Amino acid sequence: MFNKFPLTPKSPLNPLFQRWERISAQVFILLLMSFACTSQAANVQTILNKADSYRLPEETVQVKTRVDLYKSGQLDKTRHYNVYIKPGRRSLVIFKSAVERGQKVLMLNDKFWIVMPKSRRPIRITPMQKLLGEASTGDIATMTWSEDYDGYVSGKEMINNIPCLKLALHTIRRGTTYARIELYVAQDGYWPVKANFYMASGKLAKRAYFTLTEVEGRKQVKAMTLYDKIQRQRQTVIRYLSLTPRSIPDKFYNPMYLVRNRLQGW
Repeated sequence: MFNKFPLTPKSPLNPLFQRWERISAQVFILLLMSFACTSQAANVQTILNKADSYRLPEETVQVKTRVDLYKSGQLDKTRHYNVYIKPGRRSLVIFKSAVERGQKVLMLNDKFWIVMPKSRRPIRITPMQKLLGEASTGDIATMTWSEDYDGYVSGKEMINNIPCLKLALHTIRRGTTYARIELYVAQDGYWPVKANFYMASGKLAKRAYFTLTEVEGRKQVKAMTLYDKIQRQRQTVIRYLSLTPRSIPDKFYNPMYLVRNRLQGW
């Protein structure tokens, strides 16, 4: 049948086939681009999950944290916190230093409260609320990126003689500490090396470097050093003194419960 109507360059049907070929090629290219984007997004989430594991190896954990403020290389102030983290963006920060004792910060999803010792009601705050130096409530209360950010691999760079992947991350939920992050992870192993944190305005908020140690044969982040971009002689070091699997009652993650209870011993 088809031999009776051969398609030649002059055939009136030939442009239809040419148009179909062009459309098919365009659809194929779009499918490839879509697959590449999906594949890269999945790859970034895999990288973030791995990077998170160096900071928070357990989902339900108590983190004993110390924040040191340095000025011109000299230790100026120190604060201690007990941080209780549970899945579902739940975090309770209990202030342990004498000058702050009795204060508590609660994070539930995208909301933050601070509870003062003599206050009758919790006070809503933002994750950018400063605690000491460059350390904010969000820096202390949250220790993961995979739940809050997505993005893509934007390049490769050498950081402190470590070959790194550069991730361009943007927030995917409300209530995150930073709108955008440039995160550098080791190309071999994906542990965090450096991060630039940006505000919603696009302004650089702070820069961080991560220090690792060996715990039972595996790498673990032991400190995050934050640098003041204006006062360069100042730096804030958040030290993770211990991470212990420990669960606290769900009722603790209620701002009104925290007003009525001092939680001594926690």
